[in-house]
Amino acid sequence: MSGAHVIENGAAHSRRPIQEPAPRQAILQAPGRLELRSFTLPVPGPGEILLEVRCALSCGTDLKTWRRGHPMFSLPTPFGHEFSGVVAALGEGVERFRVGDGVMAAPTAPCGRCFFCLREQENLCADAVGRMLMGAYADFILLPAHIVARNTFRKPSMLSFEEAALLEPMACVVHAHEMAKPHRGESALIVGAGPFGLLHLLVLRAAGVREIVIAGHGERRLRWAGELGADRVLDAARSDAAAEIARLNGGFGPDLVIEATGKLDGWHDALARVRRGGRVIFFGGCPANTALNVDTRRMHYDNLTLLAPFHYRTRDVRRALDLLSERRLGVGRIVNGHRRLSELSEVFAMLDRGEMLKCAVIP
Repeated sequence: MSGAHVIENGAAHSRRPIQEPAPRQAILQAPGRLELRSFTLPVPGPGEILLEVRCALSCGTDLKTWRRGHPMFSLPTPFGHEFSGVVAALGEGVERFRVGDGVMAAPTAPCGRCFFCLREQENLCADAVGRMLMGAYADFILLPAHIVARNTFRKPSMLSFEEAALLEPMACVVHAHEMAKPHRGESALIVGAGPFGLLHLLVLRAAGVREIVIAGHGERRLRWAGELGADRVLDAARSDAAAEIARLNGGFGPDLVIEATGKLDGWHDALARVRRGGRVIFFGGCPANTALNVDTRRMHYDNLTLLAPFHYRTRDVRRALDLLSERRLGVGRIVNGHRRLSELSEVFAMLDRGEMLKCAVIP
């Protein structure tokens, strides 16, 4: 492919050279081992878009995969899945976009035809996570036709590329809140002060939830939670943390508890803290072969509602797009690190040490 041209709807169009220098893509070779490799730019096929990446965001799933691998991704694998960018080339039949458009996309899309899709459970579609787009830590990424058709959008001009890259995690949070239906006047506890916990905080705050408490670990994360608007921040390691939480709601405990650690201890803690008649969102996914111990008597007689949202549906992506476009949440504040693509190994070392919440990787 000539460095002086791109392909738009099958025709060559002059644009600045896009192969000088050679484009790079990060490959996770093994846990803790990242490599930047040069690659040949693909020509987009029918329905596809070649995107010049302007921002790729770090993610808790990426960090877990960097630490120990992931059962859903065979190594070595292209790495990164939260991104935004500019259209560099269009495949035949793509009519909603033009070369040069700013674009935001989710890295998955459902088939729209299967058992789950027909029951409005697109998050369980085998095409969704099963065909997840990886490789956002790169200069360019090829968006497949099924993602272009369902979960790709033109970026609003007032939205930064960093904010636009939050589309996928915001869609996950929206799905969880659609299930839990938080109310004004309620008291909510978030277990975990990481990026997802703080996204939940911002969405709950915008929904008018009366009191939001975050219980977590790490001085930096707890400070960031306070700066982002938590009404109360508790060090979960404190001996009196459980008693503090029990005093919420006039001594009844929180109406809604959101678990956002992805650790079994967090799941048990969330279940233990919710009030009678309350709701628990088990948001963070735990490692395989772990089991939650549930007191069946308490679950029954305390009338608990336990929810375990997974992934997102197409309507959640569109709602996330609306929320980001309104720019009322201030979600860009969660991105508190900026590094170049060439510094990606340093990014994950810093995330592992808890020195950043979310890093914008700028090619």
